[in-house]
Amino acid sequence: MRIAVIDSGIHEGHPHVGRVAASVHMTANGLGSDPVDRLGHGTAVAAAIREKAPEADLFSVKVFDRRLSANIGAIVRALAWCREEQMDLINLSLGTGNPEHRALLMEAVAGNAIVISAADMLPGSLPGVVAVAADPSCPRGEFRLRGGIYFASPYPRPIPGVPESRNLQGISFAVANMTGLAARALTSSP
Repeated sequence: MRIAVIDSGIHEGHPHVGRVAASVHMTANGLGSDPVDRLGHGTAVAAAIREKAPEADLFSVKVFDRRLSANIGAIVRALAWCREEQMDLINLSLGTGNPEHRALLMEAVAGNAIVISAADMLPGSLPGVVAVAADPSCPRGEFRLRGGIYFASPYPRPIPGVPESRNLQGISFAVANMTGLAARALTSSP
């Protein structure tokens, strides 16, 4: 199972992540040279996926650098890289509300692997994309399906000694939990 995590990078060797199959850095102008995760967001997302799919090959596709904001060109390039590298799943714990990006993203997700993203943003609201919403009452190892939208826990893997209310949380982790659950389901299917 090949899973791309389009985010801020992944700290390879982190105790909750382990090995990363490959790392690339996408910028608005092309391929960058800095795959380091300075924000920790991509690492936390990868940890949520790894918890549910420990045997998966994780690929770090960095589009964020020093803040959780990326140029649409970098995201489109990241999706193209995922298609070229034949990813099975693409975790997009990000999105855009800009309707002008719809056509670009529609083309970028077409013919790609299974793309999993936030339901209320692009590309999560596009046909063929697995749309995810956060449901705090959903156990972290389960999902619910209502009205064509998958609902998953917004909490990542707990950090020992840190109360859940003080840990990272939100739609990013609902998407990551759903990606991990999808990987688990796909690899256990005959």
